[in-house]
Amino acid sequence: MQIAVLTFDGFNELDSFVAAAILNRLRGRGWAAHIAAPTPQVTSMNGVTIDRQQPLEFASEADAVIVGSGVKTREIAADAAMLGRIGLDPARQLVGAQCSGTLLLARLGLIGDLPACTDLTTRPWVIEAGVEVLDAPFVAHGNVATAGGCLASQYLAAWIIARLAGPQAAEEALHYVAPVGEKAAYIERAMRVVEPFLAVEGAA
Repeated sequence: MQIAVLTFDGFNELDSFVAAAILNRLRGRGWAAHIAAPTPQVTSMNGVTIDRQQPLEFASEADAVIVGSGVKTREIAADAAMLGRIGLDPARQLVGAQCSGTLLLARLGLIGDLPACTDLTTRPWVIEAGVEVLDAPFVAHGNVATAGGCLASQYLAAWIIARLAGPQAAEEALHYVAPVGEKAAYIERAMRVVEPFLAVEGAA
């Protein structure tokens, strides 16, 4: 499984890195989560500059895609040329968005009139785009999921793993990253959030 974590200038480190790290716990099964960006280097909202692992166009090839968030998302959402580089197809991919990444999914026409999750800062912009915003950390409709709040990135990763490798694999990946002494409670809570969205007809 190849996963693209779309990461733009001004990105939130927690959104991109936490999800990628959890997904890469399945590297032994042939999985790889890649930071995909529009330019060879991108700089985070806190000044951390990284080299991309894949170009933005890799999203069209991936088995799953996570659209990360950042402080420049509104600019990206208004950039038709940039949006045109993002090829997503929920008919054959799992697609997730983190926080302001939900706004990009809305602009790409992948949310429609379905309710979605986002962070509190982005909430008014997503509503302005015509999307109902839930007061919840995670929701999925078929192969499209959205999450709100930086640490909700764990739910996107768990959902992708559970959908494509099964709930046990998701629990094992979460067990590795969960705090010591809290692992059972951490896993139970995370799986309780995503489990209602795993039984999808025609799942990937």
